[in-house]
Amino acid sequence: MTSPENRGPEEQAGREPGQGPEDKPFQFTDKRKVDPEAGRPRESADAGSAGGSAGDDSPSSATDPLAGLDFEPSDEAEVDAAVLAAKAEAAEHLDALQRERASFTNYRNRSLRDQEAARTKGIEDVLTALLPVLDDIDRARQHGELTGPFAAISDKLDASLEKFGIERYGTVGDTFDPTVHEALMHQPDPEATVTTVNLVIEPGYRIGDRVVRAARVSVVGPE
Repeated sequence: MTSPENRGPEEQAGREPGQGPEDKPFQFTDKRKVDPEAGRPRESADAGSAGGSAGDDSPSSATDPLAGLDFEPSDEAEVDAAVLAAKAEAAEHLDALQRERASFTNYRNRSLRDQEAARTKGIEDVLTALLPVLDDIDRARQHGELTGPFAAISDKLDASLEKFGIERYGTVGDTFDPTVHEALMHQPDPEATVTTVNLVIEPGYRIGDRVVRAARVSVVGPE
């Protein structure tokens, strides 16, 4: 019998001399789940071990969706504090937004008022410059000298003034109003009960409620 010291590498590895690693005896493992002889399902050791391990799970781990997570849920007080902080920050942003919106609305309204005031002031300046010309045209109309092409030009000028909101006022028979009339002459009348206009010397002009020039008139009224 050959001593271990005198054995070759193949004999020490459990192989016959001349047999390589690829010549290792073939081993067959039957993994069929049904026993062909008995006709019954086999009880697998792996399934048993897996079932045993599954059976060892606690009810809390099977029902808790956070059991497999690698972090601990935050404390309820910390969650409430975070929610309150978020709500406070949202309220601050909303308040700032509302203030900005109110400021923008005030700015827009102020800009519109300024634009309208500037437009009215420009029309008023033009009307003031045209007053002497308009007075001459009105005198010519009163004396019947405004005829032919000049009458057509006068009508076009009046239409242009109305287009910009300019109104001519002051007619005979109007009740005297010191806010819109300027009385240059006064004639007493014992039978009169109110002061009225009996002569329009220069008509008045206004833009909306703003009087550019009061009507210069002669009035008749009680003593």
